[in-house]
Parts: sequence; structure tokens; C-alpha cells
Amino acid sequence: MVCIAYLPNNFKKLFKELIMFYLISFVFGGSAFALLYFVKPENIMMRNGVYVGNYPLKIALLGGIVGFIISHIAFKLVKTKMSTKNMYCKIHIEINEKVCTVKALIDSGNLLKEPISGYPVIVVEKYKLVNILPKSILDNLNQILQGNYSDKNKENQLECYLHKFRVIPFTSLGRQNGMLLGIKADKVIINFEEEEIIINNSIIGIYNERLTKNENYTALIGLDLLERRNDSEFTSNIKV
Repeated sequence: MVCIAYLPNNFKKLFKELIMFYLISFVFGGSAFALLYFVKPENIMMRNGVYVGNYPLKIALLGGIVGFIISHIAFKLVKTKMSTKNMYCKIHIEINEKVCTVKALIDSGNLLKEPISGYPVIVVEKYKLVNILPKSILDNLNQILQGNYSDKNKENQLECYLHKFRVIPFTSLGRQNGMLLGIKADKVIINFEEEEIIINNSIIGIYNERLTKNENYTALIGLDLLERRNDSEFTSNIKV
């Protein structure tokens, strides 16, 4: 059942999902059985340690509701106890056969998509892209966005990247109609929880400022990129 429903990519993930499946089953079944003790104890008959008797439908429904509430509260408590290391991941960005590595914060609020293709956007500080993008591009992001930049004296560096440029509209606190210059990555490799996730189609949003003062991270990645994808258009390989 777990294999059919979730298509785990390796034994470790299968084991985790199997444990979760049984935990939830025990919570729902235990809740229903406990309610039966309180509501209709006369229906309870045990033979050789096995329950035998009528199991009213309303008890099963109430058990499902109580089990859901217990599971929801438990997951919220566990989530608040998660270590901060689970909030970060390493990203390797490849553009024109050049690679750079950045530390990214996993941001559940980062839902940026390229409006035409729908590709997810990874926001990266421009200072971390100096090894894969020409300085003339990084120093003139606003001019390129406005269409006022000419690269005639820079050995046509802009033309080599022109077909990769994307314009990303975004909204944030204090800025309702922002525009971000993006560039299509050839490949992005995400290292998270001992897994390597390869993303074929994604956009790197070039951020002109600092994301944090202490530089704990220099990129923002959406949670959807870490979820397992079956669509080969986005992900070519997921492996340990």
C-alpha cells in the first residue's frame, strides 16, 4: 500500500513512510477503540485477546475525528522541536558549464514561479553568482530589467545569456510590485537530508541585496522543490 501510494525512491524513505503509516493507523484505531469503551462498553467482547462484537459506524467516525485531532497536535509539537539544521540545504547551480554552491534557507512562503513556464524560482544573492555570471551583468541588473543596458564593449557577454533571462514579478512586505531578474539554470542539485535531488528546469532569481545580515544563508528555496516529483520535466533524478 505504501509503495503504491507514495512511490518511495529508496529503502530508507520506504521505512520512514511505513512507520508513519502504522503510527497513524494505531492512533485512529486506538481512538475508536477507546471511544467504544466509553460509549458502548456492553458491545465489547474479547476472545483470546481479540475483539469480537459490533463496531458502530458512528464510533468509527468519531474515532477518525479524534485521531485526526491527536495527530494534528502531535505533528505541530514535533514540528516546533525540529532542529534548525533541517531548515537549510546546499544547492549547486550550473549555468553554461560553470558551477557555484550556496547555502539556502527552506522557505515555505517562497512560492515564486516564472509566469510563462511555471518553473520554480530560487532566489540567490548576486554576490554568490560571481563565479558563474559575468560581472558586467551582475553590476547592471536594474538596467537589464529596464532594457537600457548595452554590452557592445564587453565582448557580447550579454548576448550569450540573453536567451536565459527571465523577468519575475514578486510581492513582498513594503513592495507590492517588484521585479526580479532571473536566469534559467542548466541544472540545480539540491543536497538535503542525505539525498541528492537534481532539478532540470528552474529559474535563479538574482537578488540585488543581502538576504540576512549574519549570512547564515545566501539563497531562498521553496518547499515544493524538496518534495518528491514524478514529473520528469522538473526532476531528472533523485538518489541517496
